[in-house]
Amino acid sequence: MNKLSSYTIKEIHRAYRDKILTPTSFVDLCLQKAIQSIELNAFTTITDDEAESHAIESEKRLYVDRKPKTLDGITIGIKDNFCTSNIPTTCGSEMLKNFVPTYNATVYARLRKAGACLVGKCNLDEFAMGSGTVDSIFGPTRNPWQYERNNWKIAGGSSGGSAVAVTTGSCVAAIGSDTGGSTRNPAALCGVVGLKPSYGLVSRYGLIPLVNSMDVPGILTRDIDDCVAVLNSVAGPDDLDSTTIKRDYKPIEIQDIDMSSVKIGIPKEYHCEGMDREVINTWSYVSDILEKENCIVKQVSLPYSSVSIVVYSILNQCEVASNMARYDGIEYGLRTDETYSTEELYASTRLQGFSEVVRSRILTGNYFLLTRNYNKYFIKALKLRRLISDDFNKVFNGENKVDLLLTPTTLSDAPSYEDFSLKNNRDQCAFQDFCTQPANMAGIPAVSIPIRLSKNGLPLSLQLMGPMFSEELMLNVAKKIESIVKFPSFDNTTLADKFVKI
Repeated sequence: MNKLSSYTIKEIHRAYRDKILTPTSFVDLCLQKAIQSIELNAFTTITDDEAESHAIESEKRLYVDRKPKTLDGITIGIKDNFCTSNIPTTCGSEMLKNFVPTYNATVYARLRKAGACLVGKCNLDEFAMGSGTVDSIFGPTRNPWQYERNNWKIAGGSSGGSAVAVTTGSCVAAIGSDTGGSTRNPAALCGVVGLKPSYGLVSRYGLIPLVNSMDVPGILTRDIDDCVAVLNSVAGPDDLDSTTIKRDYKPIEIQDIDMSSVKIGIPKEYHCEGMDREVINTWSYVSDILEKENCIVKQVSLPYSSVSIVVYSILNQCEVASNMARYDGIEYGLRTDETYSTEELYASTRLQGFSEVVRSRILTGNYFLLTRNYNKYFIKALKLRRLISDDFNKVFNGENKVDLLLTPTTLSDAPSYEDFSLKNNRDQCAFQDFCTQPANMAGIPAVSIPIRLSKNGLPLSLQLMGPMFSEELMLNVAKKIESIVKFPSFDNTTLADKFVKI
């Protein structure tokens, strides 16, 4: 029965039809997995009552009404910066520790409409500001591929809880957010698929903002087919979010495409300082696979990649400063007992409600936005962002255009927490997000695919990027790569025994 928690959506639905499994028994199995792997700290809240209720609804549609929905009985986790009605939404912060929304984020509402069953809210870096999922008030999330209490690997961030929940079989799919790689980074380090859709393809309504111009909901699953099934359920226009596409969404289909017509670009600038040799070898390995599949693989140039991480950092902190201004201790969120003046209330609320990481980004962003610095930093960064976006436009639409780009997702396999903590939050994000954040600044789609295990027994992953709204081609090529490399699924059957022995 344990193996069923790593089945795909199609396999689970087949088991439901054959009465080998029911939604309630499968939800119970996933909740067991969540409890067994509790030391990994993937969840901020386990919603067992909601999960059971959702499963009963699915059973009624499956066996009584005989009108099943596309995700009936499929378990999901939701990153804890998406609003969920009557369920705490904390952003991993003291500021929102007791915040319980009265409405659902569109992504969650659409998943529920499709029949999905919520297992829990997933852990994250505070307000999604991190690349390790180590800065949450609930404590760090740990990577299941190598875990000992005193020597553990990071899960990546900021959607580390979502990645670990999927990896361990606690849910079939999970929603993360992706501002500079926060879905793809943990997906890569935990050996699952991580999709960042085109900006505007999936509604941001109900996602508590970090950087409005870059935030997108992300999807984490164990394989490409499941990723497509979830994307087809959540994508499309939303009247509640003016930034979504206006035209109807056409569901993506996975099919056997002619790879000889696909041109793949290898950006030379992504071969950067600090990239592990095993990552480089994995990159070459998949490039060779694509050539054997008759793809045209050639080197391309994205010259402004060298300044991309600096531009991202400046714009990130400027928008953070603006978005965090709402947390003043008056309207909602934490409110301290300070009563001397409004200014002192603001100061004490933010001192207690925000960690040093969040306060640092707010202060830095406000510095960049000062009148004397506005043109020097913010406006210059916006101009450079345009040049970075133009780089992508040229390789996708220029004279020697390519259809997709292939790059590493991260520069190494998952580092230990001890090594990760040697650098501060800003420096770690600059290092960990080097390959991922340009896609957010250009608004283009990207997907991280697990390829093989490193000599340390940890996942190594690569990333495909494409032009705006090219998800269908990108995911079909990703499926082809997935079917060839046959990445080994995480064996979650021994987690409980492992924790008992430690």
